[in-house]
Amino acid sequence: MTNSMSRRELLAGAAFAATAPAGPDFAPVDYHCHLNRVITLDKALEISRQRGVKFGIVEHAGLRKDHARYAGLLADDAGLQRFLAMLEGKPVFKGIQAEGLNWMGCFSKEMIAKLDYVLTDALTIPGPGGKLIHIWTAESEEVIADKQKFMDRYTDFHVEIMATEPIDIIANPTLLPEKLMPEFDSLWTETRMRKIVDAGVKFKVAFEINSRYRLPKTPFLKMAKAAGARFSFGSNIQDLNIGNIDFSIETAKALGLAGRNMFAPAPAGKKPVEVRKG
Repeated sequence: MTNSMSRRELLAGAAFAATAPAGPDFAPVDYHCHLNRVITLDKALEISRQRGVKFGIVEHAGLRKDHARYAGLLADDAGLQRFLAMLEGKPVFKGIQAEGLNWMGCFSKEMIAKLDYVLTDALTIPGPGGKLIHIWTAESEEVIADKQKFMDRYTDFHVEIMATEPIDIIANPTLLPEKLMPEFDSLWTETRMRKIVDAGVKFKVAFEINSRYRLPKTPFLKMAKAAGARFSFGSNIQDLNIGNIDFSIETAKALGLAGRNMFAPAPAGKKPVEVRKG
């Protein structure tokens, strides 16, 4: 990369720093950005500058035998080190999207602490016999036959993740299998939402306001805000619309969120992997 490009990236980083959350305002940051063949790092940086949105670049991370569907999966310290080196000096936040409850065993705490944040979701849930079920696929049929039983397990799984994993953000919160989406409002009862909100506050995990799925809905967000939860923005869009967090920003404004309500990466020594027990 040329020196002029490096200079532009440094200037862009300074501009983002100048817009850090303060008072009633919040910085436009998309913490849920993935790279791929179309969205290369250079392309992501270009779109980030054009949109005026800082990106948090995440790569899937976990055991290869369980998550082989992700081509760029990080599965050990060496792979994580290469990922960090690729992003070093770029005006982006560096993160991983953790996969499975056992991803921590793939990495040393020292390497995880070099990340700006760890993001995960509850969309891959253990099914019968421990089989991992991806609820956004047809596999979900294996676990949703009894809707109420599934919802109770899914709610508890959100809580389990936040209670046991050193994470910063829970992404795609409250997303349901497509077949259940027509019953979204009745299935997400106040009791179920409250369990997840209370866990987020207790374990200091931010809830992503996701622009791709336009979730969570207003009742959950109002409950979370009243409880003192923190929020982040995420597009989770893996094409040229990456960084389009218009829904997230408008939702935050409608809720009256301010900088104090928003997630910001913890400083060295204060990251979840460094301060959480276990």
